[in-house]
Amino acid sequence: MIALSLAEIAGIVGGQPHDVPDPSVTVTGPVVIDSREVRQGSLFAAFAGERVDGHDYAQRAVEAGAAAVLAARPVGVPAIVVDDVVTALGALARAVVERLGTAVVALTGSAGKTSTKDLIAQLLERKAPTVWTPGSLNNEIGLPLTALRATAETRHLVLEMGARGIGHIQYLAALTPPRIGLVLNVGSAHIGEFGSREAIAQAKGELVEVLPEDGVAVLNADDPLVRAMASRTKARVILFGEAPEADVRGENVRLTDDGRPAFALHTPTGCSDVTLRLYGEHHVSNALAAAAVAHELGMSVTEIADALSGAGTLSRWRMEVTERPDGVTVVNDAYNANPESMKAALRALAAMGKARRAGGGRTWAVLGQMAELGDASLAEHDAVGRLAVRLNVSKLVAVGGTEASWLQLGAYNEGSWGEESVHVSDAQAAVDLLRSELRPGDVVLVKASRSVGLEKVAMALLESTEGEVAVR
Repeated sequence: MIALSLAEIAGIVGGQPHDVPDPSVTVTGPVVIDSREVRQGSLFAAFAGERVDGHDYAQRAVEAGAAAVLAARPVGVPAIVVDDVVTALGALARAVVERLGTAVVALTGSAGKTSTKDLIAQLLERKAPTVWTPGSLNNEIGLPLTALRATAETRHLVLEMGARGIGHIQYLAALTPPRIGLVLNVGSAHIGEFGSREAIAQAKGELVEVLPEDGVAVLNADDPLVRAMASRTKARVILFGEAPEADVRGENVRLTDDGRPAFALHTPTGCSDVTLRLYGEHHVSNALAAAAVAHELGMSVTEIADALSGAGTLSRWRMEVTERPDGVTVVNDAYNANPESMKAALRALAAMGKARRAGGGRTWAVLGQMAELGDASLAEHDAVGRLAVRLNVSKLVAVGGTEASWLQLGAYNEGSWGEESVHVSDAQAAVDLLRSELRPGDVVLVKASRSVGLEKVAMALLESTEGEVAVR
């Protein structure tokens, strides 16, 4: 963060200094919410959570080097006391971003936000110092914490924005007003909370509504609900996708023998070939979105294609492909799941398996619940089970309770009557099954909503072998 005195911070957030002997003391380190991450000169923001109250760690934070604590009550050490720590954190982030004048890129969508954010970050980092959202810290706490990592050297700030209701993105965008706003897609994620895809589109479109007249709205030409958002913004509109009229377009899209997407990237200033290191055709749309942002910020098509072809995944448990010494490949995509991302992952698994079938390799889909689907849950889980059969996935392992049984039921009704699908109670049961049946050349996809914790399956499979594993 840029250096600010405690007196300046108190003025920005409307707080009162408590136990502050010298208000001119400067915060020079990062703003953190975990006392274990405190560095010399940090500001420790104390949040009262359901299980842990950060105020209880205030003294430990100051002893570790924090200049002060941002708190909701006096804590016996130097602190700036405010009515609401979340609101204060947001106000501080906005003030810092405004002072820096950094180019802010904000993105949202039902699926692919984190993967696309990681691609944009890797592209822009080649051009100038860039700060981006780590992992999926895309809410009212994570977003300002990311923004406060920017320094005077930062030229690009790439922020992922999530929404669980109408008004959420509008609030986030007000904290860090973007000049470029990217909307990836409108899917079924959180449809149980929103009620319909149209309501999701209303929430996601808040991003383009806040863009200034000299801003840029980057919209998916292949998604009708996103494309319609062009009428909701006063900013200039750039379309990306495979549609012929897209400004940044992918042509001749195909998969390599091992399931990596390749395509011809067309921009207003030229074209170049791209072969991604990532797995799955769904990453083509993510890559085109990233290319559109990078082109708008001055990168040439050659630079973009080269950067995309070299980009990997920065966030864990998202199509994280690891090959064990015995030849079994584990695809850990267990960070989260919705109907769109689940189907995309299955298609990627099928593509990866094609090259291995000649040698007897099989494909395994270890799947669990997709949360927050409301009344659509049964139908969506059933559809995923059916798709696994249609894609000739060798074996479906449905893990968990009711939703997992719906996955297996879908597979059964589609024609999986033998041992092609199985329902197990929990992650340990899945691990026991896989350990006994996996053989060299097999590919295992592990995917479910974050609350299911299926990453334990992938981690156990990788820990169960001797020697070094190769992350691809």
